[in-house]
Amino acid sequence: MKTPLRVMLLAVLCGCAGSTAAAPASVKVSGCWIRLLPGNLPSGGYFSVVNMGAQPVDLTGVRTDAYGTAMLHQTRSSGSTSNMVMVDKVTVPAHGTLAFTPGGYHVMLEQPKKPLKVGMSIPFTFTFSDGEQVTAECETKNATAMGH
Repeated sequence: MKTPLRVMLLAVLCGCAGSTAAAPASVKVSGCWIRLLPGNLPSGGYFSVVNMGAQPVDLTGVRTDAYGTAMLHQTRSSGSTSNMVMVDKVTVPAHGTLAFTPGGYHVMLEQPKKPLKVGMSIPFTFTFSDGEQVTAECETKNATAMGH
């Protein structure tokens, strides 16, 4: 291995790379969509996160300019009732996938900043505990949508 390549590889692995060498993305967000609800009702955001890294990573936040707030939530069932609770983070296992689906983890979206219509594409930024930020386009779907 040539010395410059060895130095660059070491810099990337230890996280001390300069601005000229960017580490490859270790997480990927795909299949992002939003279930639009009528009026001022909160909407839900759903997607899959793939962690290609050797260590677990936490999804710690989601943001979009289309909504005033975007919060990580989980639907929890207890007997015949279920409720939604805000969570600070969601762990994506090493070399694993975590799906945000109706009835499970989701992003609660409140206070749309402009009228949204079915078929629009909304940019989102996902923030992870290792400092990585991933952007993805999320398609808006009608209130009866259950997936892709």
